[in-house]
Amino acid sequence: MTSQRRNHWDNVYTTKPADTVSWFQDDPTPSLNMIAQTGVGTGDPIIDIGGGASVLIDRLLDRGHSAVTVLDIAEAGLAVAKQRLGARAGRVTWIAQDVTAWQPPKDAFSIWHDRAVFHFLVEEADRVAYVRALDQGVRTGGFVILATFTLSGPERCSGLPVRRCSAELLQAELGPRYRLIEQRLQTHVTPSGNHQDFIWCLFKKTPTSAAAEP
Repeated sequence: MTSQRRNHWDNVYTTKPADTVSWFQDDPTPSLNMIAQTGVGTGDPIIDIGGGASVLIDRLLDRGHSAVTVLDIAEAGLAVAKQRLGARAGRVTWIAQDVTAWQPPKDAFSIWHDRAVFHFLVEEADRVAYVRALDQGVRTGGFVILATFTLSGPERCSGLPVRRCSAELLQAELGPRYRLIEQRLQTHVTPSGNHQDFIWCLFKKTPTSAAAEP
């Protein structure tokens, strides 16, 4: 499955300009606002899951963030971002990996940010593997930002089926250790003018003892 996914997304980035794909944002304000809401410092480590060619990493560097990582299954997507950033690309950690097969360093990140990866995991086993990686990589007291198509969103994207979510469904996937802090609805307008309804959720990872409390 990993090789099929990699081939699909590498093909997307090698056949289409990055600013024409449906998920492209020239202004990642929803992400920046939720990251700012966490209150983490500019030296705290942030990972962008499925960041690909996203300009979010540019904006984080502009704001002084100095410990940023981008993970994407598509080498081609990361190459676009590296070329765009030029010398600044050396200030970013780049990981070409399928998140469902990745074993992150334990407690490595203060923020786990994912805009539009999780909803592609239509198989339960993939979602379990994703949450396992997330739980290993996010430190206690850290934050998880998940943005997926909401229940009124598209049923497919980039030729693939998706699993539309609500805040309740995302909470159930993460489990009781992750406390929902904020949820917001947002309509993304694609470069071609289509409208896609997203839900944005901010979770905080609590200590094991806190999660066990009624």
